[in-house]
Amino acid sequence: MSNNTSTSVTSKSFLADFKSVTKMGLSISVVFSSLAGYLLAVDSVSFQTLLLLAIGGYFMVGASNVFNQIIEHDLDALMDRTKNRPIPAGRMTLTNAFILATILTIAGLTILYIINERTAMFGAISICLYTSAYTPLKTKTPLSVFVGAIPGAIPFMLGWVAATGKFGIEAGILFMLQFFWQFPHFWAIGWFLHDDYQKAGFNMLPTGKRDKGTALQAIIYIVWTVLISIIPVFGFTGTLQLSVVATLLTLAAGIWFLYYGFKLFKNQTVKAARQLMLSSVVYITLIQIIYVLDKFIRLWI
Repeated sequence: MSNNTSTSVTSKSFLADFKSVTKMGLSISVVFSSLAGYLLAVDSVSFQTLLLLAIGGYFMVGASNVFNQIIEHDLDALMDRTKNRPIPAGRMTLTNAFILATILTIAGLTILYIINERTAMFGAISICLYTSAYTPLKTKTPLSVFVGAIPGAIPFMLGWVAATGKFGIEAGILFMLQFFWQFPHFWAIGWFLHDDYQKAGFNMLPTGKRDKGTALQAIIYIVWTVLISIIPVFGFTGTLQLSVVATLLTLAAGIWFLYYGFKLFKNQTVKAARQLMLSSVVYITLIQIIYVLDKFIRLWI
């Protein structure tokens, strides 16, 4: 009886640590972006490809997160937000974490390769940039956010590439949309976690401070994000199109997102930064849902 209980506890602990070290919440949101990109590109859905993309995408992002936590384990131990992660808390050794990251990388890229070669290639680029460029730059320069925005923008367009096997203007627009969106998103996080980040020497804010300069840059990138989001309505983005109704909804979501950017500029508080971060998550999710629903409604009509 005690052996069964011990095994159950061990399994639950391993699952909890796996969810933590692979950042399950973040990974699932990335998978959602990939699936949205796939649905935008196809007329007939292959559930096998959807499943492969979901599993391969999760493994890809999970591997990046594990490698990131291996590299930053000493720094994670200094911050309240991260000190209880499996590696700095001592529940997972660096060796076991490296084995897990390697398995996830090989399995993830193999699964993405089964879909097509370009999908695997972009998956590999994402892992490489995230771990080899973004992670070490976080303690060096605020430009790390720019570098990190590249692998962070890949998932949305990865779904399109998985469906079509090619990178064209459609995938480029999806990439640009998620690329510019990440700046206000990460700067909002960098704002309300600024004190904790300082303990580890992370430089995330563009001015290095929680000031109007940082808030203004967030507003500028929100504007760029909103402008890019409505480009498909003009008809020169290949098969990626948007109806007038969907464009108006997209624009309304963008104005709502922009409101929180101005709120941060005006108030310059931790609360306003949290609101901007939450609105950014809701915004990008809404845009992806609007894009997908609009595409299939036009197909059915």
